[in-house]
Amino acid sequence: MTKSRSWIPYLLILPSVAFLALLFVVPLVQTIWLAVSDNGAPSLANVERMVTDINFTRSVKNTFLLTIAVVPVQIAIALAMGTMVAKVGRGRETILWIWTIPLGISDLAAGLVWLSILQNTGYLNSLLFGLGIISRQASWLSYQTPVALFIAIAVAEIWRGTAIVMVIIVAGLNQVPKEFREAAEIFGAGPWTRFWRITLPLIRPALQSALILRTVLAFEVFAVVYALGGRNFPVLVGEAYNWQNQNQNYSVAAAYAVLIMIISLAATLIYLKALKVDPERLP
Repeated sequence: MTKSRSWIPYLLILPSVAFLALLFVVPLVQTIWLAVSDNGAPSLANVERMVTDINFTRSVKNTFLLTIAVVPVQIAIALAMGTMVAKVGRGRETILWIWTIPLGISDLAAGLVWLSILQNTGYLNSLLFGLGIISRQASWLSYQTPVALFIAIAVAEIWRGTAIVMVIIVAGLNQVPKEFREAAEIFGAGPWTRFWRITLPLIRPALQSALILRTVLAFEVFAVVYALGGRNFPVLVGEAYNWQNQNQNYSVAAAYAVLIMIISLAATLIYLKALKVDPERLP
C-alpha cells in the first residue's frame, strides 16, 4: 500500500515544478541564448558590444560602489534597530509597523519622494534657504556634483531597503534563547560581549539571508537611481533598460541581464562560503 502511494509527493510538487519551469527556467535559458547568439548562431558579439559600451565601465563601477556603500550600512542599522526592538516590551508591534512603512512603498515612488526633497526647488533647499544657510538653490542631483548625487542615491536606497533587513534580523533575534543571555549576565559578560559572543553567532543564518538578499537587490537597483540621477548615474540594470527600450537591442540587454545574474550568484556563493551555517542552527 505504501509503495503504491510513493508517487503522491511528486504529484503534489508537480504544479510548483511546472510553474518554475514555465516562468523561470524557460525565460532564463532564452535570455542566456539571446545574449550569446547572433542570427541564430553562437556568438560573443553581444558581450563584446556590451563591454565596449561607453557607459559599461561606469555602470559596473557605480553598481559596485553603491552596493559596498549601502549594504554594510543597512546591516548595521538593521542590527541596531532589531536590538532595540528586542528590548522593547509594550508598543513593540507599533514600532515595527512604523519602521516597516518603507516596505509598502515602491522603488520608483521612494525615488520620487527623495526627488521632491533634493531637487533644486525641493524641500531641502527651501529649508536651508529659509534658515539662511544657503544664499541660492544648491544642485544636489546634477552631473556636476557626482559626489552629492551618489550620497543622495545611497541615502534614498538605505532608507528604502533597510526595513526588509530589519525584519529578517528581528526574526533571527527572536530565536536566540533568553537563557543564553541570562547566563552570560550572571557570569559578568557586558552588553558588547553578549552581543559579539552570543547574539551575533546565533543569528548567523538570519544575517546570511539578509546579506544575500540585500546584496542581490543592490546589484539590481534601478528605479531609485533613475528617479534621482537618470543617465547621470549609470548602473547595470539601467543600461540594460536603455539598450532594450531606447536602442531596441534586446541581445545586448540580455547580455547585461546575464552579467547581473553572474555577479549576484558569485556574491551569494561568497556569502555562503564566508558565513557557514551549521545545520543544527537552521530554524
